[in-house]
Amino acid sequence: MTGSMRDMFFVFGLALLFFCSSVLGEGIQVTYDGGAIIINGERRVLFSGSIHYPRSTAQMWPDLIQKAKEGGLDAVETYVFWDRHEPRRREYDFTGNLDLIRFIKTIQDAGLYVVLRIGPYVCAEWNYGGYPVWLHNMPGVQIRTDNQIYKDEMQNFTTMIVNMCKQEKLFASQGGPIIIAQIENEYGNIMGPYGAAGKAYIQWCAKMAESLNIGVPWIMCQQSDAPQPMINTCNGFYCDTFKPNNPSSPKMWTENWTGWYKTWGGKDPHRTAEDVAFAVARFFQFGGVFQNYYMYHGGTNFGRTSGGPYITTSYDYDAPLDEYGNLNQPKWGHLNQLHLAIKSVQKVLTNSTFTNKQLGNGVELSTYINEATGEKVCFLSNQNTTNDANIDLQKDGKYFVPAWSVSILGDCNKEVYNSAKVNTQTSVMVKKPNKAENEPAQLSWLWRPEPMKDTLKGKGTFSATKLLEQKETTVDVSDYLWYMTSVNINKSDHSWSKATLRVNTTGHVLHAYVNKNCIGSQWGKGGKYNFIFEQPIKLKAGINQISLLSATVGLQNYGSFFDLALTGIVGGPVQLIGAGNVTKDLSSNQWFYKVGLNGESQQLYSENSPHNNKWDSNELPIRRAMTWYKTTFKAPLGRDPVVVDLQGMGKGQAWVNGHSIGRFWPSFLAEESGCSDKCDYRGQYGSNKCLTNCGNPSQRWYHVPRSFLRDDKNTLILFEEIGGSPLQVAFQTITVGTACGNAYEGSTLQLSCQGGQTISAIQFASFGDAQGTCGSYLKGTCEAVNSLSVVQKACVGQQTCLINVSETTFGTSNCSGNTTKRLAVEAVC
Repeated sequence: MTGSMRDMFFVFGLALLFFCSSVLGEGIQVTYDGGAIIINGERRVLFSGSIHYPRSTAQMWPDLIQKAKEGGLDAVETYVFWDRHEPRRREYDFTGNLDLIRFIKTIQDAGLYVVLRIGPYVCAEWNYGGYPVWLHNMPGVQIRTDNQIYKDEMQNFTTMIVNMCKQEKLFASQGGPIIIAQIENEYGNIMGPYGAAGKAYIQWCAKMAESLNIGVPWIMCQQSDAPQPMINTCNGFYCDTFKPNNPSSPKMWTENWTGWYKTWGGKDPHRTAEDVAFAVARFFQFGGVFQNYYMYHGGTNFGRTSGGPYITTSYDYDAPLDEYGNLNQPKWGHLNQLHLAIKSVQKVLTNSTFTNKQLGNGVELSTYINEATGEKVCFLSNQNTTNDANIDLQKDGKYFVPAWSVSILGDCNKEVYNSAKVNTQTSVMVKKPNKAENEPAQLSWLWRPEPMKDTLKGKGTFSATKLLEQKETTVDVSDYLWYMTSVNINKSDHSWSKATLRVNTTGHVLHAYVNKNCIGSQWGKGGKYNFIFEQPIKLKAGINQISLLSATVGLQNYGSFFDLALTGIVGGPVQLIGAGNVTKDLSSNQWFYKVGLNGESQQLYSENSPHNNKWDSNELPIRRAMTWYKTTFKAPLGRDPVVVDLQGMGKGQAWVNGHSIGRFWPSFLAEESGCSDKCDYRGQYGSNKCLTNCGNPSQRWYHVPRSFLRDDKNTLILFEEIGGSPLQVAFQTITVGTACGNAYEGSTLQLSCQGGQTISAIQFASFGDAQGTCGSYLKGTCEAVNSLSVVQKACVGQQTCLINVSETTFGTSNCSGNTTKRLAVEAVC
C-alpha cells in the first residue's frame, strides 16, 4: 500500500469516526464545584450572553450568534416564552421566530453552548411576564404559588419543552449544546407575600425539575433558599459580593444588566462600556465562574409582546449588539478584550489558592496562585469613585489604576487589561434615506376609517351588568375592548343639560364617545397607568349612548401577584355628574362589550384581507384618530438594517407585508429635563444615570427586518389611534457613519466600517495627549507630527484597518515621561 493510499484511508477513517460520534451523540459531562464549571473534566470559567429568539428573526440568528462568538462568548442564554408557544391551551406554535429547536441548533452549529431558562415565568419586560392569559382565566388557579391547577399547567409546559429538547438530543448529556437549565425566575425577590405556600412552591419546583432527568445542572436565579441541588445565582448591575448558598456551588451571574429598557415617555438609558467591564472584572476578581450579559442582543418587541405597561417596541437595552444586530462599539469590543484577558488565565483562576489584600482608599489586590505550576494572576481594583491610584508592587512593578477600574496583571507583573482604558473603536451610527431605484422622495398613501358604526351605537357581542376586567375578557387577543352603555335622560330634568363624564380606569389608555362624538382621550403618565378621565359632555333628552374604548399597552410583567393587577375599566366607577353635583353611577348598568377593533377582525393589516378594495386615495386626512393608512415602497438597497421613521404619527400599530413590527407612539415625548451630554462611568450605575434624548420621542424609528421585505413592492399598514400624519414617514438604513478610536500606547486599534463601506477620510488623528471625545477631539500639548499621514495611509480606502499604537509606528511624540500617550482618531465611513 502506498503512502498516499495510507493517508487516504487514514483521513477516511477519521471522517468515519467523526461521523459515527456525531450520529451517536457522545454525551458531555457537565459538573461543577465552588471554583469552576467542569465540562468533560476541564475546569472552565464561562461567558454567556442573552439573545431571545422571538425578539429577532430566524434569518438574523446566525449573524447574531456568530457575532456573539467573535465577541468572546462561550454560550448563549435564552428564556422560553410560554405565551407565544401555547397561545391557546394545548395549541402550540413553534414556527418562524418561535422555532426554539432551530434556534438552539443554530447556536450548536456555531460551536457555542446554550443556557436554557425554561422558567416558564420570564419577566423580561415581556407581556404578562410570559404567562398565557388563558392560564389566568382557569377556574381556581393561583399563579406562582402552591396551587395544583397552576402546577399541573406549569409542569405540562416545562415537561413538553424538556422532551422536545431530549428528542433532538440537545442536552449536553446527550451530546447537545444545553449545559445548564433554569426553573422559575427571580422568585426570591417577590416571594415574601406568598408566605408558606411560596416556600412550598419553590421546593416543588426543584423536585419537579430534578425528576425530568436532563443530565445537566439546574439553576434558580435570585433564590437564596434554593433547595439543593439547585444552584442559586445572582442578577443585577454588580454581583462581585454575591455568595452562593452552598460552598460547593459555583458563583454564577445570570443577568449582568448591560443597560436598561425604555418606556413610552421615558428617556434613553446608557450604561458605559467602562462600568460594565469594571463589574465583570470585579466579579471574576472575587471568584466568579459564570457570567451572562442581559442583554447581549436585546432586539425588538414585535407585535404586542412588550410588557410593562408602557414598555417600548425597541428592546435595544444598550446591549453589545444593538437592536438591529450592529456592533455597539465600544461596548462590544471592550468586553471582547476583557474576555480574552480572563480566558488567558482561566487555568490559574480555576486551580489556585486565593488571597486578597486591602491597599487603602478603595484599592484591593487579589492574587491567584496555582501551587502546582507556580502560575499566578493578580487583580488590582480601585473602587474609589474620584481618586486614581498609583500602586507600587515593588518587584512586580508600578501601576496606574484609574478610579472605578480593575487592572488584570498577567503573572502579577504586567497589565494586560484595565476596565477604564478603552482601546477599541467607538461607532457613531447614522441613518441614511432609502435609495432604492425610482423610489419617490415621499410615500403615496391610501386611507380608510376604522369601522365604528356598530360600537358607537352600542352594539356589542355580549353584555353584563357590571364593568368587566379587560384581560380576562379579551384573553389578550387584542389591546382593545369596547365598553358600551346608554342612559335615558328625562326631558323635564334640566340638571343634566351640562354634565361631566367621569371614568376611573386602570386600562392604560381611554377613548370616550358620547352620542357618536369623541369627547376626549387620556392615558397614564409618569409611570402611572391608572387615572381618572373627566370631560364635560352634552346630554340630550331621551337615550344617550356612551361608548368607551379601553386600550392596554403591555400587561404587567413583574411583582408579587402581578398577574392579579387589574386592567380596563373593571369596577369603575363610571359616573355622570350633573348640576348641583348630582351623581348618576352607571357602573351597574347593562354594559355591552366588543373585543378588538373591526379593522383587526377584518385583517386590514393583511394583504389578503377581503376588505382591501375599500381603501380611499382622495383627500388624505391627517391628525385624524381611528384611521388606517396604507402605502407601498421598495426595499432599501444593500445589507444594512432597515428602519421606518414614524415621526409625525401619534399612537398605534404597524405592519410590513403582514408582519407586525410592533406598537408605535412617537408622539409620547420624554421629559425635557434630566439628561446630560456628559456621562461619568465612575460610581454605582442605576437606570436613571447617563440619560439622553430628553424632549424627544421615546421611540421614533422602528425595525423592519430584511426577511420581512421582498425585492419588489412592499406594503406598510399603519393603524393610527389618536391622530397623526403619515406625510413624514420614510424608510432608512442604519450604518456606521463615523468610527472613532481612542487607544492607549501599547495596544492595537482596529477601525471598521460596515455594509461594504470603506473609510473615506480621516477627520482627526493625533498620537500624544489629545483631548476630548469622539466628534470633538482636540490636539493636546504634544503629539507625533506625522500622526494624520500615518493613519490616512493605513486606513483610507479600507473597510478595516489595524494600527499599532506606539512610537515605532508614529515616531516620537515629544511628550514627557509622565504623559499617558494615546491615539485619538476620527474616521468617516
